[in-house]
Amino acid sequence: MTTPASNAARRKNHEKPTLNRSLERGVELLRAFRPGADLLGNGELAERTGLSRATVSRLAQTLVQCGLLEHDGARRAYRLAAPVLSFAHAMRSGSPVLQIAAPLMRTAAEKLRVNVGLAVADREEMVYLESIRYNRKVSLRSVVAGQRVPIELTSLGRAYLCALSETQRRELMARLGQQRLSGWKALREEILAAVQQFGEKGYCTASWQPEVVALAIPIVAPSGTIYVLNMSVTTQQSALETEAELSAPLKALAGKIEDAVRQLE
Repeated sequence: MTTPASNAARRKNHEKPTLNRSLERGVELLRAFRPGADLLGNGELAERTGLSRATVSRLAQTLVQCGLLEHDGARRAYRLAAPVLSFAHAMRSGSPVLQIAAPLMRTAAEKLRVNVGLAVADREEMVYLESIRYNRKVSLRSVVAGQRVPIELTSLGRAYLCALSETQRRELMARLGQQRLSGWKALREEILAAVQQFGEKGYCTASWQPEVVALAIPIVAPSGTIYVLNMSVTTQQSALETEAELSAPLKALAGKIEDAVRQLE
């Protein structure tokens, strides 16, 4: 979601002398494409990025020439081109953290018959690096690597907030509040309760999808990167019952991954 605040932040970054302004704007153009928005015209790209139509047109034509966008002449719009997918594959196959975490996650998912995911933050959303679906009940909800979920609603996002410093958390929550013009007061209270829960129990719980309960724990690498591990299950049990069942295995899995990651760096 593009907001005046996010556009202002981008303009501020554009003023930093250490950044390549054209490159940053081109990246913003690529970021505008999301599931459900696979074909975007100049006007839509301008609205999503906060850039002028003339700038969007120039950057889009350059990205077409570079092979990262395709132009649909009949619809006067652009879509992501195939090479973008190869970037994601290179990232996943080259990530030492995923190479360590994925086998451990799969073993835990199969043993417990639950879903296990690993994610990182990107601005005001969490992005799944890996998602192993091994649910006990057939569910229409499917989560794959690369999928984004809201920080403010999910166990992943709330656990990420718990790993931030108080100043960083306050700043991020302010941005989230600007995006959530309605219902933010209740969400803010839920987030603060999650922070308290993490301080007392070492994990966060959330249930933002019908009959889905998720627990999450942040893993802070020596480099400072914050990874978040979660376990979720489709169930009619209460959150407390699910916590009693999954909290210990989640903590054990997080500990194994964290130990292995620390040995890498």
